[in-house]
Amino acid sequence: MSFKIFLQNLASLAFDDKPLAIVLFKDRCLIASRSPPHVAFTHPELYKLELPIDGVYSCPPLFESTQEDLDFKIFRLSSNDISYLKNKANANGTTPSTRITSFNVLTAHVWRCKALSRDVEKNKERVSTLLYAVNIRSRLKPPLPLSYCGNAVISSYASAKCGELEEKPFFELVDMVSKGAARLTDEYVRSFIDWHEIYKGFVNGEFPISSWWRLGFAEVEYPWGKPRIQRRELQLRSQTENLWERNHQATGREEGRKAIAEKKTGMLLLCLD
Repeated sequence: MSFKIFLQNLASLAFDDKPLAIVLFKDRCLIASRSPPHVAFTHPELYKLELPIDGVYSCPPLFESTQEDLDFKIFRLSSNDISYLKNKANANGTTPSTRITSFNVLTAHVWRCKALSRDVEKNKERVSTLLYAVNIRSRLKPPLPLSYCGNAVISSYASAKCGELEEKPFFELVDMVSKGAARLTDEYVRSFIDWHEIYKGFVNGEFPISSWWRLGFAEVEYPWGKPRIQRRELQLRSQTENLWERNHQATGREEGRKAIAEKKTGMLLLCLD
C-alpha cells in the first residue's frame, strides 16, 4: 500500500501543475511496541534468535548461503482455473467462517503441492508451515489512516503435518489458510510486535506466498499514461516454489510431485489473466 502511495505521488510530481495525490501520515508510533511489551500468544510462526556466547551460537543456523541457478516461470491462471479450485473447496462443505477466496484456494493448492514434492512416505510427521503476508491496516483498533506511510503487514501462518496435507480434503486446507488470516486481531498483532521488541527474531516457515493481485499499481496514471505491465524484480537467490496444476483431471498429488521434482530451485509466479 505504501509503495502504491509513493507511485501516486511520483506520478503527481511528473505533472507540471498537479498537487500530491496523498499527503503522507508518518507517525510510526501507531504500530510501535507497547510499554511494557506484552506477548499474549505463543507465536509459532516466529523464530527466536539466540545471541552468541563467547562467539558460539546455541542454535543451529537456519539458512545456508549457497549459489544456485535461478529458474523463473510464470503460470497464467484464468477465471475458470480459479473457479475450479473454489468449486473443489465447496464440494465437501465448509464452515461458516471459511472464506473461499481466490487467494485462499490458490494458496492451499500450492501448499499441498509443495509439501507433496518430497517423499511423503518418509516425511508424514514433518510439519509444513506456510507463511503469507496480511495487511494489518484495517485490523488494528483504531485502524491506521489510509495515508499511513510505511510497512503495515505481518506474516500469518498455517501449519500441518505432510501426511495430513496429503490425506485431508481440500476444503480443510482452505479453512486452515482462512483461519490463519482471521487469527490476526488487534491483540494478536500487538503481541506480534511486542514479541519482536523482546526477542529480536524473525518469521520462520517452509516458504512464503505473497499476493500482488490488488495492489493497484496499474491504476496509477502518469503524464504518458498508465503502466502496460507490472512484475517483480528477479532476485538471484532461492525463492518460493509456487506450482499450478494445469490438468484439471489430475488428482494434484502426482502432478505436484512431478512438476516440482523436475524444476530447479527458483521462483514461479502465478498470474491471473
